[in-house]
Amino acid sequence: MPATPSNPDGPTDPTAAPTTAPTTALTADRSFDILIIGGGAAGITTAALLRGKTKCTIAIVDPATTHSYQPGWTLVGAGIFTLEQTTRAEATLIPNGVEWIKQAAATFEPDHNTVVLADGTRLAYRYLIACPGLQLDWGKIEGLTETLGRNGVCSNYRGDLAAYTWQYIRNFEGGRMIFTQPPMPIKCPGAPQKIAYLAADHLRRTNKRAGAEIEFCTALDALFGVGYFIPALKAAMQDHAIAVNYKTTLKAIDGPAKKAIFAVTAPDGTITEAIRAFDMIHVTPPQSAPDVLKTSPIANAAGFVEVHQATMQHVKFSNIFALGDAASTPNSKTAAAVRMQAPVLVRNLIAAMNAQPLTAAYDGYGSCPLTTAYGKIVLAEFTYGGKVTPSFPLDPRKPRYSGWLLKSKFLPFLYWNMMLKGNEFDIGHKERSFADAA
Repeated sequence: MPATPSNPDGPTDPTAAPTTAPTTALTADRSFDILIIGGGAAGITTAALLRGKTKCTIAIVDPATTHSYQPGWTLVGAGIFTLEQTTRAEATLIPNGVEWIKQAAATFEPDHNTVVLADGTRLAYRYLIACPGLQLDWGKIEGLTETLGRNGVCSNYRGDLAAYTWQYIRNFEGGRMIFTQPPMPIKCPGAPQKIAYLAADHLRRTNKRAGAEIEFCTALDALFGVGYFIPALKAAMQDHAIAVNYKTTLKAIDGPAKKAIFAVTAPDGTITEAIRAFDMIHVTPPQSAPDVLKTSPIANAAGFVEVHQATMQHVKFSNIFALGDAASTPNSKTAAAVRMQAPVLVRNLIAAMNAQPLTAAYDGYGSCPLTTAYGKIVLAEFTYGGKVTPSFPLDPRKPRYSGWLLKSKFLPFLYWNMMLKGNEFDIGHKERSFADAA
């Protein structure tokens, strides 16, 4: 295990560039003080925060040339945003003074403080920040890749397909709509049901609801991971007359025949096959850690970068940190989590550079604005252990228009203009209790 680089003469100035070279027995093509794997929300936010606090050499490794505000894709699928409103050129977001290496990471060599890129380039580092996000495993559903974007098979989990979702909802004239949710982990666990609510609400507003049969098929045994919000979501399902099928996992799709095959798990564990015809189906794909992590020494058995859930530091390699969807922290995988993780990671990384204790702690905060209708949001905020921690002194179980404004107006502004530019923002979430309605 490489030791955290230290200064025998005492703490160093965290704003100065480190002078100790990486401890590596292998020849590297290039070397950086801090190497960030992933240029999504986590990578850009962390780089921007670091650029304002240190003179270290920093590089971001990511081949993508387009950066997307993925929380906005549900609203693209509902006709509120265009895809163009959710995208920017990656080059415009790389912080000044940070080098962008347009390659994919292929191999992690933590014993040598080295990452090998897809083109064979070897990059050495003093500190590594791993945040490559989640991998969408479309191929795990038989027949899905061949029919995506055709035959009424939609998904808001790919930006270029979200407009197709809206096309089908807008033009729907009757029949069966199915919305699916796979086993965890997935990005934004509330997103699969948000689009079901919005579709039902649109049909109601356009007097087409009577001709539609809507089902929500989830591989889970509950609508949400934090029980406090489940009654509000059940009420939304009932209000929209959406049938909920638990422990029902999509396994295959025959697009031309418009049939979906599900594995249904009974309470006694028995699994049976169910075939459901559809006119439109919105698929949330299975998701996992990227393959490059699954086979690496920095990952746990599930393939995620194994870090301490409070400090974001690796449990074995003390000069490695991770955040975002690829980290092993047991929080909801949302942009809101990244917004709170990044400042903690940066403070602790700088402390590690200074050979000081890591005192900053991430509390597991996540936020999921659950869109239960056009103009209505159940704003779920919570921390580790399912503690309900709203930012506002309002009962978060009640759908509110203020939450809609937050989701559709303020959060995109916060993302592009504050978070990705390294500006810390926290209204001050805290644990609160609210009386149940009589």
